[in-house]
Amino acid sequence: MAELIIPSLLQTLYMVFFSTIFSLVIGFPLGILLVITEKNNIWEKPTLNKILNGIINILRSFPFLILMILLFPLSRLIVGKTIGTTATIVPLSIASAPFVARVIESSLKEVDKGVIESSLSMGASNPQIIFKVLIPEAIPSLIMGITLTIINLIGYSAMAGAIGGGGLGDLAIRHGLFQFDTNIMMVSVIIIVLLVQGIQYLGTKLSISVNKK
Repeated sequence: MAELIIPSLLQTLYMVFFSTIFSLVIGFPLGILLVITEKNNIWEKPTLNKILNGIINILRSFPFLILMILLFPLSRLIVGKTIGTTATIVPLSIASAPFVARVIESSLKEVDKGVIESSLSMGASNPQIIFKVLIPEAIPSLIMGITLTIINLIGYSAMAGAIGGGGLGDLAIRHGLFQFDTNIMMVSVIIIVLLVQGIQYLGTKLSISVNKK
């Protein structure tokens, strides 16, 4: 059993790791833009804000498996194939980016507006407010948001197994469902649950630690 479980676990970790990085690269700037372009904020752009909100809402409304199928051409363009662990990183990243944007937006909105106004009165520029006020003040909440993103991606990676994405989800479907191997199915599910619990625990502990400091 180990010769099946270990490679599948490594595939899941590989997908989740790189998808987290790429979804943050896409979603983090979008989340910042959603906040600063709001009415009465530091870079007020109502039209841009509405466009960004619309795009993010549309992408978030797609079920992941449908979005993954729709993004097959993009996966083929970027990695040269549509099936497999590496190819799955493309739709995973794009599917999670809107979620990341909303998480970042929510975290940054928790920052006390008084701190921002105080920085403005001292002559701070917009980039200074973003990188020296908004982000540092929101770090504990951002850590929890990134934790939720990783957990979300673990779930997405398991669903990707339904259409050849690899990982523990693929193993559970191929051996557990189609070959009626309930042991493989149960072990795969248990490992996914442990991964989620572990990530949540570490994220919570890190957030609390940073908040105390």
